[in-house]
Amino acid sequence: MIREQSLDINLHKQLQKDLSFIKSFVHSQHCLLKPELPRKIIGARFYSKGYEAENGPLESANMPFFRSPRDADGHGTHTASTIAGRAVINASLYGMAMGNARGGAPSARLAIYKACWFNWCTDADVLSAFDDAIHDGVDILSLSLGPDPPQPNYFEDAISIGSFHAFQKGILVSASAGNSFLPGTASNVAPWILTVAASSIDREFNSNIYLGNSKVLKGVSLNPITMGSSYGLIAGSAAAASGIPATNASFCKNNTLDPTLIKGKIVICTTEAVTDNRRQKAIFVKQGGGVGMILIDHNAKEIGFQFVIPSTIIGQGSAEELQAYMSTEKSPIARIYPTKTIQHTKPAPKVAAFSSMGPNVVTPDILKPDITGPGENILAAWSPVSTEATVDNLPVNYNIISGTSMSCPHITAVAAILKSHQPSWSPAAIKSAIMTTATVMDNTNRLIGRDPNGTETTPFDYGSGHINPVAALNPGLIYDYDSQDILNYLCSHGASPAQLKNLTGELVQCPKSPTASYNFNYPSIGVSNMNGSLSVHRTVTYYGKGSTVFVASIDNPDGVNVTVSPTKLFFKGTGEKLTFRIDFIPFKSSNGGFVFGALIWNNGMHRVRSPIGLNVLSI
Repeated sequence: MIREQSLDINLHKQLQKDLSFIKSFVHSQHCLLKPELPRKIIGARFYSKGYEAENGPLESANMPFFRSPRDADGHGTHTASTIAGRAVINASLYGMAMGNARGGAPSARLAIYKACWFNWCTDADVLSAFDDAIHDGVDILSLSLGPDPPQPNYFEDAISIGSFHAFQKGILVSASAGNSFLPGTASNVAPWILTVAASSIDREFNSNIYLGNSKVLKGVSLNPITMGSSYGLIAGSAAAASGIPATNASFCKNNTLDPTLIKGKIVICTTEAVTDNRRQKAIFVKQGGGVGMILIDHNAKEIGFQFVIPSTIIGQGSAEELQAYMSTEKSPIARIYPTKTIQHTKPAPKVAAFSSMGPNVVTPDILKPDITGPGENILAAWSPVSTEATVDNLPVNYNIISGTSMSCPHITAVAAILKSHQPSWSPAAIKSAIMTTATVMDNTNRLIGRDPNGTETTPFDYGSGHINPVAALNPGLIYDYDSQDILNYLCSHGASPAQLKNLTGELVQCPKSPTASYNFNYPSIGVSNMNGSLSVHRTVTYYGKGSTVFVASIDNPDGVNVTVSPTKLFFKGTGEKLTFRIDFIPFKSSNGGFVFGALIWNNGMHRVRSPIGLNVLSI
């Protein structure tokens, strides 16, 4: 099943909705168009035959929909406006995140291909959308969707197959890595796809709790509702309905709370699993007469959700303070305050707790994800028809949601701008520019951490790092490859003629001695089964003015000495290609896991960084 990669306000599982494809401005005459001219959306199609063949008529779902490209749930509107929305003054969600909003590539135009219905995307509809988008001549494809983990092999996965055909036609595919929280769950991991993880930005939405003892606990929520006074506090576990165990009641699920105990009180709830429906908990509290909810949620404590009553999410530290207060007060009270938007927070960015992680379960030599971008608490346009997940089910024109669905279009926008500046660049070249110029440092000049609590990260969390759009426009060096290089790579992994035909649509024969998989000219460097010393080769193309010299430096992975030959690359002019060798000499095994480092080429103007990931089985 293919699903959408957003953490909706009322869902914490992967869903699937709209495919958005971008037509960027490539030709100079496009750039002369006045921004106020119409035709932002230059095409829109929809696909339902596959869904209806598998699930019956759309009408049988008994859910709002349009039998047209029109968006009924907000997801497609949100992602498309993130890519290419024009500037809007004073956009906000109920006053939260107030400011001027615009997409990453506001002068780009959009073609929309709606291939999903009610959180389902069938392979037939997805592939039909791919075919039309390729035929229509789009420049970049943005897919905020992906398969449920584990990722299927590339020869049986509709997105992998469709994306390969796009790659063959010179179209970059940017796709979400997924929202599955755990290692080994990254999706859309084919080497011809730009796989996008999600990270936070330097903005928070605080809905704080004022306790009866004057202490303030930090909470996070999208709460526009004013609570007029303080109310009594009660733990869900202490308000269990008859016959319900206290532990079950603590999760605040349907029919687990005693209305006589929670009426007029703020109920403290907990999460049972990361897939819990957090919005529903508040609905059940409201139905029982509760006036507010405090949700203890260690994993999602940085993510803003909308609730039907004043509610906020706290992490373990605040939870301990809250429980200490309740244990010492005979009649504990609290008030939940409306959300305040806090700017310029530190540390940021952080990898979002929900963002799916590597390793790549299909081809571990390809380190995935590739890149991370803003995907937590993102404000963008919304379909006013979609009200299921808003406060009091009211229509809104802008919404704040989280997911790799939100990070993917940020990266797509950068790719569109790159394509407009370098129309001759291949998808691999654009991908390389984005990856090798990324940063792994946050705004406190420390390595990017991961929510919750800034835990230690690796390229399996953030890929090559966090997107740096300005640097990507002038990367200095490019790691390029074409579809034949990809086929050689797949051959090195033992792909059969039948599998390759399923991917390409043509009969492909592998060479008798295919190039070793670790020599595939990818911008990152991975070796998943290293036995003893090994040499890896890469080729870079220089893009710049005049002659230059790049000097190599190494961040050695733990237990491995790394050398580069030559240590300097002398380029006479733009477009020149040079090949170098990286020698890995291990002196201890990595105990079944990957160890990480980096190769950096620097000429004083450009810093070209490739992450290294090695699984050292023996020395």
